[in-house]
This record gives sequence, C-alpha cells and structure tokens, in this order.
Amino acid sequence: MNFLALVLAVTFPLVIAASSEGSFIFDAFQDPQRDTFLIGNFPDDFLWGVATASYQIEGAWDVDGKGPSIWDSFSHSKGKVYQNQTGDIACDSYNKIQRDVEMLKELGVKAYRFSISWSRILPTGTLESFNQAGVDYYRRVLTALEAAGIEPMVTLYHWDLPQALQDIGGWENEMMAVYFSDYADICFREFGEKVKLWITFNEQIVFTVFGYELGMHAPGLKHSGYGAYKAAHTSIKAHANAWHIYDKKYRSKQGGKVSIVFNSDWFEPKTDSYGDQLAAKRMSDLYMGWLAHPIFVNGDYPVIMKEYVANVSRLQGLTTSRLPTFSESEKRLIAGTFDFFGLNHYTTSYVNHKSTAHPRIASFMLDYDMEISKDDAWPKAASSWLSIVPWGMRRLLGWIKEHYGDVPIYITENGMSQSEMDIKDELRVKYFKAYINEVLKAHLIDGVNIKGYFAWSLMDNFEWAEGYREKFGLYEVNFDDPERPRTPRESAKTFAGIIKNNGFTVSQDKSKTEL
Repeated sequence: MNFLALVLAVTFPLVIAASSEGSFIFDAFQDPQRDTFLIGNFPDDFLWGVATASYQIEGAWDVDGKGPSIWDSFSHSKGKVYQNQTGDIACDSYNKIQRDVEMLKELGVKAYRFSISWSRILPTGTLESFNQAGVDYYRRVLTALEAAGIEPMVTLYHWDLPQALQDIGGWENEMMAVYFSDYADICFREFGEKVKLWITFNEQIVFTVFGYELGMHAPGLKHSGYGAYKAAHTSIKAHANAWHIYDKKYRSKQGGKVSIVFNSDWFEPKTDSYGDQLAAKRMSDLYMGWLAHPIFVNGDYPVIMKEYVANVSRLQGLTTSRLPTFSESEKRLIAGTFDFFGLNHYTTSYVNHKSTAHPRIASFMLDYDMEISKDDAWPKAASSWLSIVPWGMRRLLGWIKEHYGDVPIYITENGMSQSEMDIKDELRVKYFKAYINEVLKAHLIDGVNIKGYFAWSLMDNFEWAEGYREKFGLYEVNFDDPERPRTPRESAKTFAGIIKNNGFTVSQDKSKTEL
C-alpha cells in the first residue's frame, strides 16, 4: 500500500482499491495519487437523482393553452437545429408521466430534477395569461412523484423563455427581472407545498452566451460584445428577486430552499508557465465567478472581470465598460441569495495565456487574453466539447469550497453523450463510475459538503442545437416509434447499483443492478 493509501485507511472509514486489476477505470488516467479507485460510501441522507428539462422531454408544444417559447421558434426556423429537428414531441413526457416515474423507481433514485415551462404556465409570459391547464399538468407530475416517494427538485428557467417576452427584448430587457419574479411567485404559490428544492436558473452562461452573443441557441442573436453581459446582468437580478420573494412570502410556511445552478469545466493550466497558471486561475474566476461571485460573495462581479472588460472597452474606443454595473442597492439585494450551490459539470479544459488584439467589433470571447484546448489523449464523448477527465470533478469541487466556503453542494448535472453507434454503452458506464468516485473523494478526503448527485439525463432527449443525434440518456428512447418506448442502458444498471450501495462497497465491476 502506498503512503497516500495508508494515510487514508487510518484516517477515514474507506479504502483505496489495492489490487492492480480494477484500481484505475481509464487507461488514460493512472496516477496513483490522483486516479486510484476509492472504496467508500456517501452519507445516509445523500440525495441521488436524475435530471431533465421541459423543452427537451415534454413535447406537447402547443397543447392545452401553452404558448410558444423561444425554442419553439428557434427549432421551427430552418437550419438552426441538426436535421431541422424540433422538440414538438420530444420524449412525449407530457403524456407519459407514469412511465417516467416508473423509470425513476427502477433506478432507485431519491429525487428527480425537472423544469417548468414558463410558457405553459403563462403563455405570454405575464400574469394576465395565467393558464390553469399548465398548472394542472405539473401538479400531476408532482402528485405522481409524491406517490412514488421521490423528491422533486424544480428548475424555474431551463432556457425556454416565452416568445412574447423575447419579442420585447428578452433577457436584454431589464423588465424580464420583474416578469420572472411574477412567474416565480406563481410557481411557489401553486407548487410549493410539494417542492422543497427550487432552482431559479440553469446555466446562465450558456443561454446568455450561446443565445445572445453567438446566436447558436435560442433566441439566436449575435449581439457581439454586449449581448451576453446584458442578458446575464438581468438574470442575476431576476434570481435575487425570486429568492427574496420566497424568503419573505413562503419560506416560513413551506420550509423549502431556493438557489441557482452554474455550469463549469475544470480549468487546468496547459503548461507550468506562470502565464498559463494565471490564465487558468483567471478563467475559473471569470467563468464561474461572473455569475456566482455576485450571489455568493458581495453582490458584484469579480474585480478581475471588471478590470479586463473595462480595459478592453477603452482600447476599443469606448468611454464606459461594456460590462454593466450594479447599484449599491442592487448589490445588497443580490449578495447572499442562495441556500445551496448547484453545479453542472461534464469536462475539463486546458487554458493558456494568449495576448489578443482587440478589434473594433467587440467580442465576449476575446476579452480575457486566454485560449481553451483539450488533450488529444483524453477519451471523448459524442459531443465535440466533452472530453472525459474524471479528476477535474474533484478539483472543481475543491475550488468551490475554497472560494465560496462550506456551502452545501448539489451536483445537479453530470453525464456524457454517445452516438447511435455506441451500442454497448461501455464508455458511459466507466464515465459514471469514475466521476462519481471523484465526488466521493471530494467528500470523504477533501471534506467538501456535497449533498447530492443528479445524473444527466434520465433518458435520451432533444439536445438543443444537436437535436437527437447526441444520446445522454440512462434510458434509450426510440424516437422513430410514435410510442417513444424507453429501454434501460447498461449505464442505468450501473448507476442503480451505485445508488443501491450508496457508493462503492465492492469492486466497481460489481456495482450493477438488473432493471
């Protein structure tokens, strides 16, 4: 037994897998100090779950009074989505509540994270268009979960803004913070008796940069240099407003918690050079800190972010920074509006310093003098951006603890995509074992306060601009069959086994449950 294993065996009620066979999950990662497989268990109250999102699974896009969302409009525009596919039917979960709940029970999860479609509750996005049929649908979902003993974690905004609100500017219009507050208030009122874990926003950095800066996601805008900053600025204030509404009106009666979900790679310096080390640190401070720092620290953006954008703005001839500013009263409103930390994590990236010329056409992507890359040796998923690097999970969790304190963390998404050709599901089985094992190390060895883990995703679904060609599901969905049958993959059986063991109590090769 090496020194690290000896220390761990003495200090913690766990062991490092000691045999040469099975000690490492991936051939590409065999650092004994970093990658050796850990045997151990999560706390008894650890919350195991899976996650989905409304537009990606529900279908029924124009049924029972639902209004169009920006993703309805975007996917109906030719050339925006792979093979012009849409979420019009998706997994047909609107009509298959019982089958979806059966799948949750088969996996043995304790919780289910799903999102509410804003335009199903308020078809035009505002109070005047209240739609009882939409409320009734989500009540049916919650009732079915309650009967199955499964706790809901509900996301209020997973990217499907009502089109009527986009028509007046979407998240670049600061009135969205008011309209979102009204929508959140309705959801707390209508569903709060059954929901104790609320998420305001999912991955602001994605829907703002991809939707308002690069035009790759709905609403498809290319407001280069300022669109993402403005949209994110509004969404941060919207989150804070919703948190305070719950805190003042509902918390004492309903006893729930409200927070927000961020996504981030782990950012590793590409070389040992001082410049690359600073660039990697800067990337974490900016990528995560842009949205988390105002909420978890002081109500404002990180200093380094403000300095960089202001400096580039000056070089481009502007008299003020392209990054919006919060007033002192807004900072007080925003700071501390969290009850836990929601994290979506999939992959790791290398970062190197790269001095950038700053053209007159501003770009969010060129503001910070850095370059992102992957290692060709890392195993790859079907998604071009998703390299498999398990050790990045543990390092990112440690970074969150270091920067934001002993905050309770829910890993609200983690998973990998495969293509139609990956029939055996072997790579995803390894992915879940390795990444969850890194979560275990972060908790047991590093003392990170991790409260739960949600796999992405329960089933194959509409993967935004990639349509249905990337498969993230624990359950395979046959989209060629009108009935949308769901079939468990090998990774579903593996995940169910990990849940049953509440971690890894035997050789990882035996952590599998037949479904």
